[in-house]
Amino acid sequence: MLKSSLLSLMFTVVVLGQSAQAPAQEHYPFQNRNLPAEQRIDNLVSLLSLQEKIDLLGKTLNVPRLGIHASGALPSPLGSNGQFEGLHGVAMDKAWARKSPGGSGEYSGITPIPTTQFPQAAGLGETWDPALLQQAAAEEGYEARYIFQSYDRGGLIIRAPNADLARDPRWGRSEESYGEDPYLVGTMAVAFVKGLQGDTPGCWQTISLLKHFMANSNEDKRTSSSSDFDAALMHEYYAAPFRMGIEQGGADALMTAYNAVNGIPMATSPLLKSLAMKRWGLNGMIDTDRGAVTDMVTRHKYYPDMDHAVAGAIKAGVNQFLNPYEPYIENALREHLISEADINENLKGVFRVLLRLGALDAPDTCPYTNIKEGKVPTPWETQKSKALALRVTEESIVLLKNTPAGNAAPLLPLDVAKLRSIAVVGPRADEVDADGYGGMPPFGITPLQGIKEKVGAGATVKYSADHDQAVQMAKTSDVAIVVIGNQPVCGARFGRCPDPTEGKEAIDRKRIHLNPEQQKLVEDVYAANPHTVVVLVSGFPFTIDWEQEHVPVIVHMAHSSEEEGAALADVLFGDYDPAGRVSVTWPQSISQLPPMMDYNIRDGRTYMYFKGKPLYPFGYGLSYTSFKYSDLRVSHARLHENGRVEVSVKVTNTGKRSGDEVVQMYVRHMDAKSQGPSEELKGFQRIHLAAGETKTVSLPLSAKSLAHWDDAGKGWKIESGRVRVMIGSSSTDIRAEKTISVGK
Repeated sequence: MLKSSLLSLMFTVVVLGQSAQAPAQEHYPFQNRNLPAEQRIDNLVSLLSLQEKIDLLGKTLNVPRLGIHASGALPSPLGSNGQFEGLHGVAMDKAWARKSPGGSGEYSGITPIPTTQFPQAAGLGETWDPALLQQAAAEEGYEARYIFQSYDRGGLIIRAPNADLARDPRWGRSEESYGEDPYLVGTMAVAFVKGLQGDTPGCWQTISLLKHFMANSNEDKRTSSSSDFDAALMHEYYAAPFRMGIEQGGADALMTAYNAVNGIPMATSPLLKSLAMKRWGLNGMIDTDRGAVTDMVTRHKYYPDMDHAVAGAIKAGVNQFLNPYEPYIENALREHLISEADINENLKGVFRVLLRLGALDAPDTCPYTNIKEGKVPTPWETQKSKALALRVTEESIVLLKNTPAGNAAPLLPLDVAKLRSIAVVGPRADEVDADGYGGMPPFGITPLQGIKEKVGAGATVKYSADHDQAVQMAKTSDVAIVVIGNQPVCGARFGRCPDPTEGKEAIDRKRIHLNPEQQKLVEDVYAANPHTVVVLVSGFPFTIDWEQEHVPVIVHMAHSSEEEGAALADVLFGDYDPAGRVSVTWPQSISQLPPMMDYNIRDGRTYMYFKGKPLYPFGYGLSYTSFKYSDLRVSHARLHENGRVEVSVKVTNTGKRSGDEVVQMYVRHMDAKSQGPSEELKGFQRIHLAAGETKTVSLPLSAKSLAHWDDAGKGWKIESGRVRVMIGSSSTDIRAEKTISVGK
């Protein structure tokens, strides 16, 4: 079969007279933008040899003889086919650069390329600002275009956002998730998708590839484990952010997870077709994760051999393999496990994605093709990108505690004019730590550097990472700033994490308190100086109950922003009023958590079902100013099943400085017949108010958003009854509420 296809290829080349070197001109029907998309794709499939089709399933997205160029000129290691990692900036540091070799310019070969780096996804989620997140994603997509078109590196498919839910703080990849709530994560995912893909009709800037579908929130044994739950939780919780990313964001690419769901590995799950494709409308690209097909044989024991595993993935809809697959495809064809028609059908999804990128058009017909060296400034060097990174980082910072330390006023914001000396200490004080899915920033401002630059000659800044020196410095300083937190890659190779309080890909956390060295440092510094500020830089929660009880100030931020130290200094010294909000529930103790592999969140997970009192509730965060809520109104007392109401409330800044407030809307079904959550987030808005200013915030609430999954009817159902609408500053700080009726 392969030999006959190669003969067909030779015949096609002779007949068409197409040079293998020269780019194709517009004389193939698939290049004609005026033809219907499916007609163009059918034509392209008809021109391909079987070998080219097999290559397109994971080896390359280039077909030189047809002028198709959608992945780097040099062959990339298997698993990087025309794709960039990009959870919070294009990943082209040393590790990822090797996986995206290129062919031209200053950054050819495997040379690392600097790119704008924003906070980790956990920090992006804590901004609660989808409009700003869309801007950050747009910058990332722009830089990916620039790299591909200037240096022939990588491609235009971005593996982001991660739409998985951080249901447990022990999850090693919590840092990659926007939070624990499906509406929040889905809303932020929609914004990120839109930012990456742009708003130009007829051509997308880049393609957003959502990952990891779905219920992927354990690392230990992830390649053999099964996430088990009922249909209601699947539709209402685990699948919801993916559905929103596809239906509302327009994403048309997906990566499957390593795990199984209810016993079926996701790389061969019927949910790819029944849910993502048929219900949500995805008709583009479906990737396996790296090695996931092999795991179906060796770990899940789901298939007897690789021939059947690859065939099973093809039958499920997979059209991009991130592990060896070519000989198994050939075997599967010979054994009639799949047909060439199956491959043709799957490849159409790949071509739908490439068509949206303009990669199937005649040259230079997409406006984004002008984003290249020599035509635009180097994007990560512009003031625009730096200012955006700073703003995103400032918005991500959460003030967890701010109380007086022997003074009449809270310790923060610090007043440089009243300080003579500052001790900046701790293991994270002079670092900007990269994680496993970020890139190499053009610069990185550490907390120490940011504080030094902020105070200038106004105060002496002393620094040490040594415990004893740090304590001594704290004794002789007006204020001590202790910067602690996890090391994103555990300071160890892949698959190892010596500190049980830390986690990363492939490793879940075994403890969620601070490690003993950091805990003792905080306690000793506080004993030496009661004017102590704890800055926790981390991608997941810690049970810092001792700090909450004793230390006057606690600030949280995520890793990896190039502007980490500058943003932190702006907050500490009052040039920026903090308004970040935690996007997961912070427990007081690990004993408050159900077993790690219990995927039934009703057993006590997330703010919706949490049992006991949290250390910090979902949506919590403090400010240097204060806000009053008043005049809550709902446009109609009855919400019909096809309608929507507007929920409005007046918010007043009652403090003496300007600042942001995150207005949050929760609902509770008062007459629900099924076991539902105690409350659910259904809307939010981050607003800025000057001192004394009042704004009216309006949040839409549709009946559709209140529907629950009816397994008997295999669809969504709007249940009649009373619904309590609650507006507040966090899930536990409700300021006003009203009851409406829902139904016919």
